[in-house]
Amino acid sequence: MATETFEFQVEARQLLQMMIHSIYSNKDVFLRELISNASDALDKLRLEALRDDAPGADVSDLHIALEADPRARTLTVRDNGIGMSRDEVVELIGTIANSGTAAFLRELKEAGDGAAAEGLIGQFGVGFYSSFMVAEEVTLLTRRAGEKQGTRWTSSGEGTYTVETVDDAPQGTSILLRLKPEDAEDQLHDYTSPWKLREIVKRYSDFITWPIRMVPRPADSAGAGETGEAADDAETAEDGESGAAPAEPETLNSMKALWARSRDEVTDDEYHELYKHISHDWSDPLETIRLQAEGTFEYQALLFIPSHAPQDLFLQGYKRGVQLYVKRVFIMDDCEALMPPYLRFVKGVVDAADLSLNVSREILQQDRQIQLMHRRLAKKVLSTVKDMMSAHPERYATFWHEFGRVVKEGLLSDAENRDAILGVSSFATTHDAEQPTTLAQYVERMKEGQEHIYYLTGESRQAIENSPHMEAFRDRGVEVLLLTDPVDEVWVDTAPAFDGKEFRSVAKGDVDLGTKEEKEAADTEREKQREEFAGVLAWMTERLSDHVKEVRLSSRLTVSPACVVSDTYDATPALENLYRAMGQEIPRAKRILELNPKHPLVTALNRTHGERPDDPALAETAELVHNLALLAEGSEPTDPARFVKLMSDRLERTL
Repeated sequence: MATETFEFQVEARQLLQMMIHSIYSNKDVFLRELISNASDALDKLRLEALRDDAPGADVSDLHIALEADPRARTLTVRDNGIGMSRDEVVELIGTIANSGTAAFLRELKEAGDGAAAEGLIGQFGVGFYSSFMVAEEVTLLTRRAGEKQGTRWTSSGEGTYTVETVDDAPQGTSILLRLKPEDAEDQLHDYTSPWKLREIVKRYSDFITWPIRMVPRPADSAGAGETGEAADDAETAEDGESGAAPAEPETLNSMKALWARSRDEVTDDEYHELYKHISHDWSDPLETIRLQAEGTFEYQALLFIPSHAPQDLFLQGYKRGVQLYVKRVFIMDDCEALMPPYLRFVKGVVDAADLSLNVSREILQQDRQIQLMHRRLAKKVLSTVKDMMSAHPERYATFWHEFGRVVKEGLLSDAENRDAILGVSSFATTHDAEQPTTLAQYVERMKEGQEHIYYLTGESRQAIENSPHMEAFRDRGVEVLLLTDPVDEVWVDTAPAFDGKEFRSVAKGDVDLGTKEEKEAADTEREKQREEFAGVLAWMTERLSDHVKEVRLSSRLTVSPACVVSDTYDATPALENLYRAMGQEIPRAKRILELNPKHPLVTALNRTHGERPDDPALAETAELVHNLALLAEGSEPTDPARFVKLMSDRLERTL
């Protein structure tokens, strides 16, 4: 097939221009990204070979090679891993749009500065393009294991790139970087110097399980343009005697699995680099978790809690799970069976001693050992978050801000750990306008005689705080949880209690606040009010029977004339709408209209009903009161057009 030339899309050109003009403060990370990609390719080839899915592939000496030529100013990063077909090159390399360029650019603009921007590149899968920070031209040569023909991709990062089919490509992928002209004042970034390559590999990629070898440079290039430490390296890289055999490739990394080393042997920086390799995130993790299980079933786990949520965390198709190894042999990425969906943001490695090397995802779902690991890992993550709450409250605040919404999904799906999840959860509250509160803190602050944990769900904090349902609680200083996430509508009906205190919606059922003496006095007063308003309540219940199941006096209103509430065990309108959005049709439950017996509108309504029960205006007023109550909670009137007409007529008569 002839060489084809393609144009980059507008967004792709914008991204490459940013790379070319170096939006990142640390250019060294380009090599980390290329080595990480090469390591992934080797992992995939070994796995396919174990499963006999790569016939004809050479797996005798899998490795990563670095080859620098100072005189030509080139650096080559080569692996003999799985490689890519021509179609895969076009899909994965040729079109940056598949890597989320638009989202990347949007986030980049919001980040504002280079330091913040550096944390974004890995999130959007554009690590390969960091090559253009240091190279004026990039040539990728690749051949998929088992195939005969290879593909060459070339670009200077400007407007176009070329794709060509070649016949003599070796197995795997080779990336040749034609480096930008050397800056005489910036010797620390000479990426053709052995000392610089050693430094980068040691810092970022020492844990890679494949050998990273530095190929000795050609004799005629050695020492060219070098001074100081770089020149010393050139002398030691070759045999000092003329005609001697060339030096052997030097392995630059230790290849020791971090999870297999003792805690004292591993630094935080090494843990962080492993996390970045696994997650393709350039930010340090928020927390590192180690776990070693011994006995009849042995395994080691090294898990990481990220410091920020990925952009696609709530999108269908998000790749979740941790890497699975068996006796240090990579088995699969994103092993979903090891981590529950509500902890899908957790990254890391699990290395088991007794699983089959040929295990499949289907088998994993049924494997008893995997199920035991799943339970233990979930408990370990939750206990770590619990410890974080007291030991590192700032870190915990970051964790909950980034992942609280997804963690609360576990209240629906993981009954076994429901108490633990509630224990690490925080919620907005009327107690503090800025800081969320834990349930333990809420219970500590409960009023004398208070038996329940009160909450109200809604679209926003402002909407909840302005709700008429909150009036009595605000007047009495009773704290209320303000729940605004969609998942909150569901879990509050699933989680019965915390620390023996039941959850109770302030918009459902009856409200009974105060001390024992206050409640007794309130009951006496309400009984008198029920007798006084009995006629109008019965009349309104019948009049509005198509829309409400009952009209009664309220103990939760102090300012508003009326509100609508759900019965104790009925679904709220928001929950009904949520189920319908998921395609589950459920019948609408009639609600209860509550009247404030001390409001002038309600007392006038009661007096008028006693004097003129058949007055048409009275019926219209009852209808308006119901619709106003719906509007106050953010719902629509039962008949918006009729409501507008009635209101217009009433307003006209007042002028």
